[in-house]
Amino acid sequence: MKIGIIGAGNVGTAFARQLGKAGHEIMLSYSRDEKAMTKAAKQFGAKTGSAKEAAAFGEVVVLAVPFAAIEDAIAVSGSLDGKILWDCTNALKPDLSGLEVGTTTSSGEKVATLATGARVVKAIPPFAELMHSDNPTIGGKPPGVFVCGDDAAAKEVVVKLAAELPSTVVEAGPLENARYIEPASFLCVRLAYGLGMGSRIGLTLLTE
Repeated sequence: MKIGIIGAGNVGTAFARQLGKAGHEIMLSYSRDEKAMTKAAKQFGAKTGSAKEAAAFGEVVVLAVPFAAIEDAIAVSGSLDGKILWDCTNALKPDLSGLEVGTTTSSGEKVATLATGARVVKAIPPFAELMHSDNPTIGGKPPGVFVCGDDAAAKEVVVKLAAELPSTVVEAGPLENARYIEPASFLCVRLAYGLGMGSRIGLTLLTE
């Protein structure tokens, strides 16, 4: 599958590493450091291009930018009509002290409003540091990733890709539930960096 990644920081390049390893064709874009992006692309066998080129290239387009960059990233990506847009963003404040929005709306719903016509699926991946490591599991088990969206077919595609990161996928209902997925992900951020637990942590769902 062709996957265009908008955002070539730690998260975007972690996607390139794991999904490229799984056999997908990757194009990285939208980097503040073109040299670093080119180096990562070469390392992981990916192409590079503009955000507009990555959006046109991908059967799935991954949005992996900071919350503050969402509007610009979508604006320079051109038409996303009909595209499966995998939203990895979270509404983190720049200093990680809290969320810019939460419980009444979400970063995922903002993305859907801005990317009119896109088939938005929210799924925040495991920590990038974990996906960049030689062992992206925790105690041999992939961390959980909660996937929500209003387009069942698009969600099914993202579920399969998320499992290749790897992750233990939890089907989490409509896009509105991003309002609760994002704060749960922020809890991991606070535990990892605020309480010093490090990035080899994750959430999952136990059921029977």
